[in-house]
Amino acid sequence: MNDLMKEMEIYAAEYDIPIMQKEGIEFFKDLVKGNEIYSILEIGSAIGYSAICLASLDPKIHILTIERDDERYQKAVENIEKSGLKSQIEILHADALECEIEGLFDCIFIDAAKAQYIRFFEKYEKNLKDTGIIVSDNLSFHGYVEHPTDSMSRNLKQLVRKIRNYIDYLKNNEKYDTLFLDKGDGLAISRKKKTNVIE
Repeated sequence: MNDLMKEMEIYAAEYDIPIMQKEGIEFFKDLVKGNEIYSILEIGSAIGYSAICLASLDPKIHILTIERDDERYQKAVENIEKSGLKSQIEILHADALECEIEGLFDCIFIDAAKAQYIRFFEKYEKNLKDTGIIVSDNLSFHGYVEHPTDSMSRNLKQLVRKIRNYIDYLKNNEKYDTLFLDKGDGLAISRKKKTNVIE
């Protein structure tokens, strides 16, 4: 498995594909182990890196992951096959904003188009168990969110503004308590407030 992980890291670096940073994925793995998370809905498979990392923790963990991009989807399918975790990871080739998912999950992991984070959150929170968590990655976006520069392109400025809007959305969301962590490329962990949990 270590060889496959290394191979994926090299591939991601070579083709500029965003995968979770080492510190972020290690923290996420500890979070999964410490919170008895066995069902995960992942928005944005990329090449299957995080799904494989998390599924390999425990044979009881099952992940449903969604990827829109054709090449990334094909690569993720190939990597999942190589990992021997095909029975634990189901991958959908679809636009996460257009497909409908049934069932409830212990964890929803948002790691796709940054500009759509609010829409992903609002679309899929119905699939979260009352005791579950929503994890959002890349909220620092390589440090640009906290430390914007004058040399940033117009597109990058717009993206940073949308990530900031999402951070504000989480901070002001009265249904959730959100913890922001300086891990990897910036993580947020959102839990339903007790007053919004139906006993």
